[in-house]
Amino acid sequence: MKFLIVTLAPTLQKNNIYYSYAPYVYEINLWAKNVTELGIVSPVSYNKDLLLSKFDKQPKVFPIHSFSFISLNETLKSIYRIPIILFAIYKAMKWADHIHLRCPGNIGLLGCLVQILFPNTPKSVKYAGNWDPKSKQPFSYKIQQFLLRNTLLTKNVKVMVYGDWKEKSKNIKPFFTASYSEKEKEIVADKYFESCINFVFVGTLSPGKQPLISVKVVHELFKKGIDVKLDMYGEGIEREILEDYILEHQLQHVVVLHGNKSKEIIKEAYKSAHFLVFISKSEGWPKVVAEAMFWKCLPISTEVSCVPTMLDHGNRGSLVLPDITIITKEIEYYLNNDRVYVKKVLAAFNWSRTYTLEKFENEIKKLLIEN
Repeated sequence: MKFLIVTLAPTLQKNNIYYSYAPYVYEINLWAKNVTELGIVSPVSYNKDLLLSKFDKQPKVFPIHSFSFISLNETLKSIYRIPIILFAIYKAMKWADHIHLRCPGNIGLLGCLVQILFPNTPKSVKYAGNWDPKSKQPFSYKIQQFLLRNTLLTKNVKVMVYGDWKEKSKNIKPFFTASYSEKEKEIVADKYFESCINFVFVGTLSPGKQPLISVKVVHELFKKGIDVKLDMYGEGIEREILEDYILEHQLQHVVVLHGNKSKEIIKEAYKSAHFLVFISKSEGWPKVVAEAMFWKCLPISTEVSCVPTMLDHGNRGSLVLPDITIITKEIEYYLNNDRVYVKKVLAAFNWSRTYTLEKFENEIKKLLIEN
């Protein structure tokens, strides 16, 4: 099977070996186990640092330019580039036995348009964003969702989305992602509120993830005389804002910014933390929520994308508004009702441990066979 991926993720070459963003490559390697040839339509340059990993099955690369409309100059370039990109995608799709689109994104949108010309070719789509039809999203995302739902325009396809939504066509398949294997399962001791209450934040330090809210919540608890600590993992443009807040309020011994760390270090952080405070504005399947649950760390999150389903509408964690007072009161409730905390942690733990890498790989195999 010639398996073609159409993606915005750059495919970079070093010493005749192709690499890309490590978490994305890990998943593609699972798909590639089931195919004879791997092809990728993607940009082949990137001007920022990336955590890279090499493809196990080296791909046939169909290079294209990236494009955007963030300025007049970029818009003019895009007007010239888009017809060339469309033709490159068309040629690659003619080569393919199976077309795999990575959405949402600009390249994904063009892929959604070109695939209409290939109604008989089996297709799969990984929609990594928020599928909630009622959510506020960029117009280009709405177009992609419309095309993927429309079974007249998009034929012979399985669209993998995060969450199980009422408004869906027959080609929409609720899906998930995973971080840990069956081999990584181990006994995790129950956690009690006997000494310091440990919090963790894992994610990009960006406005969309709202890390400052996590810091302010822990600060409020600290002002109430509660022994707390917040460990934050990740980098981003809001780091300086967090550093200034920590310094201004003398929270250096309460909030620690660790930066980007390895999977093993973050795993240990989940193990020691009582709560994950994750107040994101937009998500697909937030892996950090499922990861925290896997290690008996209770998630407190916004009601975004498929998070309500993940948390069983509050039975496996807490769904909150992005309000510091509300979140603080929610945590204080748990501190005063440890039986409720333990019950929810156990429910979250048992649910999350069904979503392993082995299950994920098996679902990929089934999807390719079905198509």
